[in-house]
Amino acid sequence: MRAEYAYEEAQKYLRQRNRLAVATGVLGLASVLGVGAAATRDREVVLVPITSERLSLTSVGADAHYLELVTRDTALLLLNRSPEGLDYWMSGILRLADPAAYGRLKAELVKIVEEQRGSDVSQAFVIRRMDVDPGTLTSTVAGTLKTFVGAQVIASDDRSFRFRWSRRGLSLALTGFEQLPDPNQKEATQP
Repeated sequence: MRAEYAYEEAQKYLRQRNRLAVATGVLGLASVLGVGAAATRDREVVLVPITSERLSLTSVGADAHYLELVTRDTALLLLNRSPEGLDYWMSGILRLADPAAYGRLKAELVKIVEEQRGSDVSQAFVIRRMDVDPGTLTSTVAGTLKTFVGAQVIASDDRSFRFRWSRRGLSLALTGFEQLPDPNQKEATQP
């Protein structure tokens, strides 16, 4: 009688163990499939509304309108400066910098800060046109750059600037900027 009872108990525990093994296998497979789906699925971040349109940045790429807004804000931050706000100006730009380009950008900005600190020279930029290319993550801004000494305007020139961006996860980071040559000057120097 004891042998039969022990055999039945052993069979009961074996069936329970087998059910747990099957449940563990199913849960493990579900976990692997879930991780795989999450890793390959497009990610999307809904951005804070600053316009009446809904903006988002997905793992597929940057939306042209979002790139335009980021470029606009960066251009205005970069090209509007005065001696009183140079430290804030530089730290604001460096917060946007790509880590790979941080050192080079900081060196360029430090030169500008050293030249302008202690002077009365300020500048203001008025955007006239902007072109963005989400495929190459570049944008070009054209407008009027005014230079002031105190309250006096000493120069007002049409200028164009190119901004280069990189994607870091679901955000954009500034990798570089440059002033573009004036096409009118090239035409004037060529015979």
